[in-house]
Amino acid sequence: MTVHLETLWFVLVGILFTGYAILDGFDFGVGMLHLVAKTEEERRLMMNAIGPVWDGNEVWLVTAGGALFAVFPDVYATVFSGFYLGVVAFLAALIFRAVAIEFRGKLVAPAWRAFWDVSFCLSSFLASFLLGLVMGNLVRGIPLGPGKEYLGSFSALFNPYAILMGVTVSALFVMHGSIYAVIKTEGELHKRILRWTNRLVILFTVCAVSDILMTIFYVPHITQRIKSHPMILLAVFFSTAAIVSVARQARLGRDVQAFLSSCTAIITLTAFIGLGMFPNLVYSAPHPEYSLTIQNAASSTKTLSTMLVITSIGMPLVLAYTAVVYWIFRGKVKLDKSSY
Repeated sequence: MTVHLETLWFVLVGILFTGYAILDGFDFGVGMLHLVAKTEEERRLMMNAIGPVWDGNEVWLVTAGGALFAVFPDVYATVFSGFYLGVVAFLAALIFRAVAIEFRGKLVAPAWRAFWDVSFCLSSFLASFLLGLVMGNLVRGIPLGPGKEYLGSFSALFNPYAILMGVTVSALFVMHGSIYAVIKTEGELHKRILRWTNRLVILFTVCAVSDILMTIFYVPHITQRIKSHPMILLAVFFSTAAIVSVARQARLGRDVQAFLSSCTAIITLTAFIGLGMFPNLVYSAPHPEYSLTIQNAASSTKTLSTMLVITSIGMPLVLAYTAVVYWIFRGKVKLDKSSY
């Protein structure tokens, strides 16, 4: 069976965004949980749990965005122009998170640190929610014209399905981040976050079940795709098993296994969405004929081939860098003079 370059790049871009969701997802989750830490030392521990890796994790977003621009330029143009205000808000949230991390420790004043603590928490939630909001609209479908331009308004992006997706992604990331924080902390803070993890698993389960059911029953093109390819539902089965495993492994104190199960849940849920949308990249509702697909939105064969060569060289370097950083900073977080 021949695999077309367009299909291969659909998978590769999906892998890049999934990698970003896994890595920056726990960053956002730790940020949303930041206020669970009660003392100054605990809040510093929370920030330093992600301190060595948070900026490197965002390399995956840059890589995914660059790949999207190069191989599916029409999708890049349509999404970034149609969701312009949302994209700007997302970037502002990322910037504010970075500023909060770097500026919080510059002054000892309680009011100063409290402001950045709240900013870190809220910007982490906003970034997570907006990612889910965009994904929800892409899955549900947005109105596109014959020129591939977005015809809707900014307020139309805040529909019930997209809002639910935003809440679900936020719940997923905060659960994911809580498990990472459990791995990196010890003592009373560790126990407190572990209690929160059990609650967050329940919260995410409720959100995920609601979202999956709404997707299956109220998003017609996804429903049709599942009817013609019922094996897609295997992704739902594996994601359910992964979520159950998160709760079980956390209860048994197997923190790393719980984190790997959480990563698996992200992978399988992303696979469910990707398989359900294929070959559409941006579904046009109510005019499916204007949808952006892997065929009509792709760059030339030469560009796809060239990018494949570049990716085959660059991705191993990114993976190696990521692996080395996580290996160096493995274990429980400790505070020193250079800590945030």
